Amino acid sequence: MDGLVTSYEVNGVPTISVIVPAYNAEKTILETIQSIQQQTLSDFELIVIDDGSTDKTVELLSTIADSRLKVFSYENGGLPVARNRGIERATGEYLSFIDADDLWTPDKLETQLAALQADPDAGVAYSWTAFIDENSQYLYARDPMPFEGNVYSNILIENFISSGSNILVQRKLVNAAGWFDPALKSAEDWDYYIRLAARSPFVLVPKYQILYRRSSQSMTSKVDVMERNCLLVLNRAFEQAPSDLQHLKSKSLANAYRFYALLCIAHILTDDGVKQATRRLRQAIWFDPATVLDRKTQRLILKLTLLNLFPYHLATRVSRQLGKLFPNALAKPVPLVNQE
Repeated sequence: MDGLVTSYEVNGVPTISVIVPAYNAEKTILETIQSIQQQTLSDFELIVIDDGSTDKTVELLSTIADSRLKVFSYENGGLPVARNRGIERATGEYLSFIDADDLWTPDKLETQLAALQADPDAGVAYSWTAFIDENSQYLYARDPMPFEGNVYSNILIENFISSGSNILVQRKLVNAAGWFDPALKSAEDWDYYIRLAARSPFVLVPKYQILYRRSSQSMTSKVDVMERNCLLVLNRAFEQAPSDLQHLKSKSLANAYRFYALLCIAHILTDDGVKQATRRLRQAIWFDPATVLDRKTQRLILKLTLLNLFPYHLATRVSRQLGKLFPNALAKPVPLVNQE
């Protein structure tokens, strides 16, 4: 039955509602819940929205003895719908979202809440993101973006927040901005951040506190779906943006297509993937020729050149060797709070 509660009710009103959408998450759900339970701030309710799971997700959740945990089971509606159902159930003054395969460092909630309380004008706090693999091992980190205050123009250019497992947002701002768009199959978090940024300043916690899991099953592997939805979000956002920001659209498109090119290389491990990546990189440069001056673009051009000249496996090996000779600083581990 939709909305079936299979765990405990929380006594009193919590400061934060943590919302976890979960669909067939038996491999990671307990590790994700543990990372939430280990938060140094304990005044939260933990709402898991079971989005029609057919595996052991709910069974595993039933083994957790924590009065803050509430599990609501629904028929499958997709990620944006699951987050919206969590918002509907939430009672906290602040809301935070984390996907069922991602992790937080233990100080995430405490430091984000402190940042918001220190800046009465800000409605959203965010942190930096590092990436982990299917075994929770560190892969790399995103560039440490410095944006805070009025970040509307910055978020139009690129989703620098990286994922849907990051922000802490005031409930009153959620009420003003609305909920996640259920029509989107990807990029729903970017769409939401744009709407939040149009209404409120953001504040930054300058730490790597979000551990985003990259896996073969993740949405990032569905390149065509992501491209279609990102372009929908991007075009809609610029239709609503003021005239003095319209010049940013070409840069936003360039960033998007460069990202798609990277995804093709990472997830379509064939000659066709190389062709798709090359085509998308050309589109990025067409939209914004200045992007060739960016180190990210230059590294991508080098890798694609190798992939076009040599067989895939040989080119990948050469690319790795070059990466060791000319490393990206963020490929090395960044300071993270001990997860244990």
